[in-house]
Amino acid sequence: MTSTNTFRALHNGNELLLLPNAWDPGSARLIESLGAKAIATTSAGLAWSRGYPDGDALPIEQLIKTVRDISRVIRVPLSIDVEGGYSDDPAAVARVVSGIIEAGAVGINIEDGAGSPDVLCAKIETARRSATRAGVDLFINVRTDVYLRALASGDGAVREVIRRAELYRAAGCDGIFVPGLVEGSAIEAIAVAIDPLPLNIMLMPGLPSPAVLRQQGVRRLSAGSAIAQASMGLTRGLVNDFLAGSSDDMSTITVDYSSMNQLFQNGRQVDSASPKMV
Repeated sequence: MTSTNTFRALHNGNELLLLPNAWDPGSARLIESLGAKAIATTSAGLAWSRGYPDGDALPIEQLIKTVRDISRVIRVPLSIDVEGGYSDDPAAVARVVSGIIEAGAVGINIEDGAGSPDVLCAKIETARRSATRAGVDLFINVRTDVYLRALASGDGAVREVIRRAELYRAAGCDGIFVPGLVEGSAIEAIAVAIDPLPLNIMLMPGLPSPAVLRQQGVRRLSAGSAIAQASMGLTRGLVNDFLAGSSDDMSTITVDYSSMNQLFQNGRQVDSASPKMV
């Protein structure tokens, strides 16, 4: 089964697809080694690791290089957060999508943010055409920020997500991502309304267990930037302790050097050793 087919199939099982978000090749390979069935990137973590703020500021060549570097070290399907496509020009978005497909991605996240849904529809359409030309059945997961940006509230938020989902479905998307959605009845209403598109939500405090979320109709749970932020928070604490003359905690949580180094052996550093199927 190709990576594209594998990734699609992961959205249709009885179990919730748990999708950790990596930010560089090292974090991606570590996540894969822990049993993740697929890996997505966090735009925030990736941008920070390259020295840029989140929010369509990352240079495209940096994005594509990171995709290529991650693809080199993992064998599970890889989905890339392309933020808003780094442009409102559909032709520019098409070039971004073509580049990350060539670099080894089988899925993307693309978001509407505060922009018009019509603008995102044009981006989805051009992304789909780019993937078709490349011969790749790209999984286009569309993020709508109705909840994250409080563009509506209560039942109005549910209706607005459903309205946008219909537009994005018609434009050619494969899934709907609604970060900030946490309330059970709203989750169930949206999941039913957008079916058969899979509903993706983001890890938030207070969410029920994966089993309950799956019963509510959720098919994909993303960590978002949470893992990257926690890693940065841990680093900050350890560095503060080190600069203050204490390093006791560091030895208790460190990853074993040999085990970590071994993750990148066995030919994984060679691009042509085991090419990734798309």
